[in-house]
This record gives sequence, structure tokens and C-alpha cells, in this order.
Amino acid sequence: MSAIFDEMIDRRRTNCRKWDAACQLFGNDEVLPMWIADMDFAVPAAVARAVQERAAHEIYGYPHKEERFYRAIQNWLQHRHGWQVQPEWILGNPGVVSAISTAILAFTEPGDKIVIQPPVYPPFFSCVTKNNRQLVENPLRLVNGQYQMDFEDLTGKLDGVKLLLLCNPHNPVGRSWTREELLRLGQLCVERGIVIVSDEIHADLVLPGAIHTPMASLSPEVARLTVTCMAASKTFNVAGLYTSIALIADQKLRQRFSGVLEALDLNGGNLFGITALIAAFEEGEAWLDELLTYLDGNVRYMVDFFARQVEGITLSRPEATYLAWLDCRELQLSQARLKKFFIQEAKVGLNDGMTFGRAGEGFMRLNYGCPRTILEEGLGRIAQAVRLL
Repeated sequence: MSAIFDEMIDRRRTNCRKWDAACQLFGNDEVLPMWIADMDFAVPAAVARAVQERAAHEIYGYPHKEERFYRAIQNWLQHRHGWQVQPEWILGNPGVVSAISTAILAFTEPGDKIVIQPPVYPPFFSCVTKNNRQLVENPLRLVNGQYQMDFEDLTGKLDGVKLLLLCNPHNPVGRSWTREELLRLGQLCVERGIVIVSDEIHADLVLPGAIHTPMASLSPEVARLTVTCMAASKTFNVAGLYTSIALIADQKLRQRFSGVLEALDLNGGNLFGITALIAAFEEGEAWLDELLTYLDGNVRYMVDFFARQVEGITLSRPEATYLAWLDCRELQLSQARLKKFFIQEAKVGLNDGMTFGRAGEGFMRLNYGCPRTILEEGLGRIAQAVRLL
């Protein structure tokens, strides 16, 4: 099956943000897009077939989430992560970012303190600030090439905090947090009654050798304070169908969250997104296992390539996601110059590290969820440009 991931699919002129917006974003039509977090792989055949079959019924009215939707999620989480959830915990919504904002509106008031752990997914910043809450940054620490949570710093910043946004697995640094790390974090929040909103959209993209631990699976005490945000979108490459779920064990938290969803009319669902999620969770496991093997091969190639052929750029080996966090600080370029270097000289379109917070200065994020041929081309361009600096 791995051959399907080697297939080169032309995504241009398909209203694809990654490829069709690249020229506008980077100002250069020669740039190879390796930025936004979706993959250049076809969805599983079962997902495509299910969507096509539903599309063949030519009425696209308001959808309804039947028992099969909830059962598919329950079975998937139990089988893949050993996490047993109840159907009433599951609340549909358009996306993880809207779920984060929903939680902020449900569990905090304007001016309340919310903790994030940068460098981190850019909407974590905007969801807090645009909802008029106070941002508290607990930066991760880079120790011997691996990012770690700074619990000493965190403990000193928790007074008055109402909510913590966790990225598990972490985007962009690629950590799959260990059970021990999550237990320590959970204990700090339980002691202070801090609500945890855990973005676990990359949960199924944990690479061989690492394990994903759902935050809410740690203990009943942690579960009572946790909102888990998940989706099939990153895993099965269906982000454009805008379908996500929030899982909330505590009835009071769930009612407050659901009330905001209803007030904003975000609880309806996407007809084709629901169809795709069911098909992915019921029939997509073999495809996913092959994908993870392929991504692991891309990681091995990438780590070896940078070690052997690129001086001045290093990366921590990602444990999860299909995103690599490139440490370019040894190039000794300003962030503005670094961006221009990748766009104008390497002609590779990456995400600017500074969009992930001040801790991202000197870094860039690269999407390796692509056929090996594209990865080889992109890394080759980077190596050649570095040699000419």
C-alpha cells in the first residue's frame, strides 16, 4: 500500500490553500509549498467512496448525527488509545479552533488568565486575545535537542489562571507528551480547579516508538476538568470538510460548552464531514498504519539529510504530527532575512517560526506529509541555498 503515498497528485487549481494560495502568500510562483498542515496524499479509498456515494444522492440538506457516528468515535478511541468514552460526551463542532474559542467563552470571563505553552499553534494566541482574555505564556524548554514543559515556570504563573490550553501532541515541536508529564500537568490544574482544553487533533499521527495519552484518560479528577478537541481531519486529510468533536466527561462543563455552541449555531455539522469521519474511523485503520510507516520513513530521511548535508539547520526528531520544527539559529540570520532566504533563495514555502510565538525566533516549520519525491526536492533546494550563503 505504501506506493499510494508515492503518487504525485497535482493539487493546483483545486481551490487548495496550500498550493493555490502559495504564490499570493510567498510572492513567488516558483516556491514549493511545504507549509500549512494538510498532506499531499489522497484520502483512504473508503473515505472517497463514502463521500461519493453520499454525493450521488443529490439532496444536501441539514445532516443528522445518527448512532453510527457516535459508535464509530467510541470504537476508534477505545481501539487506538484505550480510552473508553460515552456517547453523551461527544459534541460535534466545525473545527478545533472554534471549539477552543467555544471553551474560552463557556468557562472564562473577559480579562481572565489563560495559559499557553509556546512555541505553539498560532490560533492559541488569537483565540485568547480576540476573546479579550489575558494571555499567560509558559514557554517550553529546549533541553538537549528535546522540548520539555517548564513546570517551575508554570507553577509560578498559575495564580488566578482559569484555563490552560494544551497541545497534545504538540504542534509545532512534534512532542507526544508522556503520561508522566501529563500527570504532573494535570495535578497542578486539579489542585487549582483550572479547566484544561486539550487540542488532540494530531492524536492519531503518533509515529512508531511513541504513544499518545489522552489527557482526559489520566484519572476521573483530570477528566472532570478536561475538554478534549479531536477530529479526523489531520489524520485522514479531510480538513476541508470542517468536522470536529469535543469530548467532555463532566456534565456541568458539557452543558456550559453546549450552550455556547447552540448560541453560536455551531452544533449542526457538515454532511460530508460526518460521512467522511464515519468511513475513516470504521475502515481507515490499515491506511493509517501504512501512512505512519511512510511518515516515519520521511522522518528518517529528513533527519539523516540535515545531519549530513545542511550545516546550520538542525531539528528535533518529531514523535508525532507530520511537521518538522527546523532550528535555523546557527545560520545567524534575522527572522526577516530567514523568511526571505527560504522564499527567494531556497524557493521553499515554510511557516515562519515567529507566528508560533517569540520562542519561534530563528525557527521555521516544514510539512513533510508529502511524497518522498517532494520532500527530496524541498530539502535539496534548502541544502543548495545554504551552501550559497
